[in-house]
Amino acid sequence: MDVSLRQVRDGDLPLFFDWMSDPVAVHAAAFTSEDPADRHAFDAHWARILADPAVVMRTVLADGAVAGSAGVYGPPDDREVTYWIDRARWGRGIATTALAALLVAVPERPLYARAAADNAGSRRVLEKCGFTVTGKDRGYANARGEETAELVFTLPG
Repeated sequence: MDVSLRQVRDGDLPLFFDWMSDPVAVHAAAFTSEDPADRHAFDAHWARILADPAVVMRTVLADGAVAGSAGVYGPPDDREVTYWIDRARWGRGIATTALAALLVAVPERPLYARAAADNAGSRRVLEKCGFTVTGKDRGYANARGEETAELVFTLPG
């Protein structure tokens, strides 16, 4: 499968919204927006992301079709990666390949990531890309309506 990254286009956003409001995917991610089904909030959030020059956000393509998003955001000393892949495409290595490509495009280090402690898929993606668990945390997970264990990952410089 050919996986690549490109600039986010307005036409990608309806797909992102559908995937980021999928209840199964939202539960796995755990730390999501307060109401993933709120399209107005989603649009406002993405408008801020795309307007911020410090954010590097890309659309993930798998065999030429939009399959998700991947990005880097945050202040210079605390940059974090994020990614979201269409649940119908999970388990095919798309997230790992997309994140690896993003890490080449954004060479700054260190980079950080967070994942729900029980999200084994996300943990595998991060570890395959060189991130290691460097901490544990607990936080309120909107998607689960409760405090949830979280792992903190670091990709050192």
